[in-house]
Amino acid sequence: MKVLIADPVAKEGIEILRKEFDVDVKTGLKPEELKAIIGDYDALVVRSETQVTPDIIEAGKKLQVVARAGVGLDNINIDAATKKGIIVVNAPTGNTIAATEHTLAMMLALARHVPAANDKLKCGAWQRSAFMGIELKGKTLGILGLGNVGSEVARRARAFEMSLIGYDPFVSPEYAQNIGVRLVSLDQIYTQSDFITLHLPLTPNTRGMIGAKELATMKPTARIVNCARGGLVDEEALFNAVEQGKIAGAAVDVFSSEPAVNNVLCRSSKIIVTPHLGASTAEAQVGVAV
Repeated sequence: MKVLIADPVAKEGIEILRKEFDVDVKTGLKPEELKAIIGDYDALVVRSETQVTPDIIEAGKKLQVVARAGVGLDNINIDAATKKGIIVVNAPTGNTIAATEHTLAMMLALARHVPAANDKLKCGAWQRSAFMGIELKGKTLGILGLGNVGSEVARRARAFEMSLIGYDPFVSPEYAQNIGVRLVSLDQIYTQSDFITLHLPLTPNTRGMIGAKELATMKPTARIVNCARGGLVDEEALFNAVEQGKIAGAAVDVFSSEPAVNNVLCRSSKIIVTPHLGASTAEAQVGVAV
């Protein structure tokens, strides 16, 4: 079998594949370049950069497997693959801890104004009173999605003595209770939470699930953390809600279109942004590849 690796993947994973298969690593391919060569391969490995569109899948005459070295599959057209009998696989636990820890880092940065305070001090301004923060202890954390990452966030948030509520139609109350989470409705997540963190896949049902209507029901002291998928939140509505003081702030690692250098969220000083770093640890890169 011939395997094409189209995005940067840790060498540890490549070495495992090369013990069994003929592996080519060709990263940075333009769509037309990938389409021109994919017909020679039995399997395709990608991260989040390469878009596996119906055109690519149709051109993959020998394709049996498309593999995502990571969790999300929104860059792979699963319907087109299914119609051709191509298996789509991912690495659902390889970057769990990295995404979990980045979520907590974003939450703490929001609570204590870390990026803004850092910038001011490095510009020569000592402004302690301008950066009065809040404590996580005693605050209510609403967790949307109690899969691998959401569950690990819950376990760590308990150490901060936060009150945990969650929404996930696919888990039982018993499972949630075991990780210290009380299951509630979506409306209760929005109205009761001091912090809301998203850990859901991007599907037709979840796309734009937090928009102007949902934001209007939140506390003015609420803060949103999104390290899952950008399309889950209406970015324009989030920008407006933060800038108008309807909620207290947001921390966003993922965007509806990436690279997101011109995204509206980057224009707000009350919104912390990072360039999709959720899985960007040395350990996670090896984990998803292996």
